[in-house]
Amino acid sequence: MSEQPKLPAVQINTRGLRCPEPVMMLHQAIRKAKSGEIVEVLATDPSTSWDIPKFCMHLGHELLLKEENQDENSNTEYRYLVQKG
Repeated sequence: MSEQPKLPAVQINTRGLRCPEPVMMLHQAIRKAKSGEIVEVLATDPSTSWDIPKFCMHLGHELLLKEENQDENSNTEYRYLVQKG
C-alpha cells in the first residue's frame, strides 16, 4: 500500500517579508504545533533557502520539502514543508 501524502496542519504566507520575519513566523508556528505536525511556509525572500534548513537542523525539525517555483511575473517563490520534531 502506498504512503498517504502528508498534509500541512498550518500554512504560513511570508511572501513579501524579509529576513528575519519568515523564520520568526515559522518558529512561532512550530512552537504552537504538536509533535509530528507539518507547517507549510510560502516565501519570496531568497535568504529562506538557507535560513529554514539551518533552523530545522539546529532545532531538530525535519525539512520534508524545499522547492522553488516561478510565478506568472517570473519572480521566485519558495515553498517548504517542516515537520515538528
